[in-house]
Amino acid sequence: MVKRALFTIILTLSLSMAFSQELPKREFRGAWIHTVGNQQFKTMTTDSIKEMFRKTLDNFEKAEVNAVIFQVRPQADAFYISAIEPWSRFIAGEQGKAPDPMWDPLEFMIQESHARGMELHAWCNPYRVTSNDSEQLHPNHLYFKNPSIFKKYGKQLYFDPGEPQAVEHTVKVIADLVSRYNLDAIHFDDYFYPYPIQFEEFHDDASFVKYAKNQGFEYWQKGDWRRNNVTTLIKALSDTIKAIKPWVRFGISPFGIHRNLKDTPDSSGSKTNGLSNYDQLYADVPLWVKNGWIDYNVPQIYWKIGHPAADYKTLIEWWSNSNFGGQLYIGQNISTFTEADLDNPFKTQFEAKMKMVRELPNIHGNVWWPGWSLNRNPDGFTDSLALKYQRYPALIPVYTNIDTISPLPVSKLSYKKGKLSWIHNDSDPMQSARFYAVYRFPEGVIPNTNDSKYLIKISDKPEYITVNENKSKKRYIYIITAIDRCWNESNPSKHLPVKH
Repeated sequence: MVKRALFTIILTLSLSMAFSQELPKREFRGAWIHTVGNQQFKTMTTDSIKEMFRKTLDNFEKAEVNAVIFQVRPQADAFYISAIEPWSRFIAGEQGKAPDPMWDPLEFMIQESHARGMELHAWCNPYRVTSNDSEQLHPNHLYFKNPSIFKKYGKQLYFDPGEPQAVEHTVKVIADLVSRYNLDAIHFDDYFYPYPIQFEEFHDDASFVKYAKNQGFEYWQKGDWRRNNVTTLIKALSDTIKAIKPWVRFGISPFGIHRNLKDTPDSSGSKTNGLSNYDQLYADVPLWVKNGWIDYNVPQIYWKIGHPAADYKTLIEWWSNSNFGGQLYIGQNISTFTEADLDNPFKTQFEAKMKMVRELPNIHGNVWWPGWSLNRNPDGFTDSLALKYQRYPALIPVYTNIDTISPLPVSKLSYKKGKLSWIHNDSDPMQSARFYAVYRFPEGVIPNTNDSKYLIKISDKPEYITVNENKSKKRYIYIITAIDRCWNESNPSKHLPVKH
């Protein structure tokens, strides 16, 4: 095993120089950190949980991840301090039980992520309340105050998306999050209407009879009515988020198949054969993209290239061709990256998948699932990111649908006792600096901030501690730019020669 691991590292290093020229300066590189189902935290001390998070973020940083998607509302509960919903059962083992000593996991993750030059996206589930019928809800849970807006389906409890009060509650929760926390985005996953259970119907007849006709739907349009319910929530959330903080993005990560070709009379679906967002989960994601109600879309294309029912290549091309606006990232299942390449069984599909992401039009990056596995470096995956595919830092693509104005450049760039420092002043909250990009050019290299290999650090503070990798001192030119909340980049600073 040691020899195999060493070979993997040597091979990756040998390829990295050739691949490095292709690395984009701008690319979304997210990773999901899920908390639902976690059984570790309840047996751990606060300090040990914090240390676990820090180590995970350190590994993200080594792999040049630039966005952390952290699950904070797994089951109509809170992985943060909330006056609206109870503490999540996954933090202390019991819903409503606060951590002891008290701490705020979301606030902690925001600070730790930003300190490493990474965004923090608060990942929420809109409708799920329980995972099984043995879970106990806290006495103060909304379910006991207003049970009529919830439905049992299988062994789980859900909000009824057709009840306006369910929408209002979800919007209230998200508004509270956006108002109180220094978030970069709100993120929803693929759970809208429940994944279907064979031979069991989701019993929302009461809300359909109560509301559908007045909303313009006939008795035979229940599917359209359900889709409208979800769309109503998405639009309300989009409007609410932007009214509070226009720079906070709203992203969705849907199931990887929108619609199958056989289910679309206009032949607009993908050549796949599986569950679909539109027909089974009642989520019309392209509509939300087209209307600008979401800022980014992350379809979960969790299958291998060549999958008989859901081929990765077919789906990534379909989503690329169907991107009507905003940004498109690919939800990647790490375990499929060891599948054999179709053209060369002696190599994996890693290179072919990354090639598609970077060469197809309209695709702006990846999100890795599950993020926790980057700690384990399965089959050298984390090494492959760090040494080859994400060897250098990357700025996130500009969210031009929100803002296109660049921040002012930094000033008073100086170097003293191994530390670079500078000043940035911009009173407009849209153009205030979220991060700074640090570029370093060796002596003799003409400075070009468009070349990704000279971007060495994304910093959340107006300073950078220089690192001397060699004992002998060398001369460099440093350039700093300011990055605003939508990733517009300022003009470069003055060139600062440094010897260290």
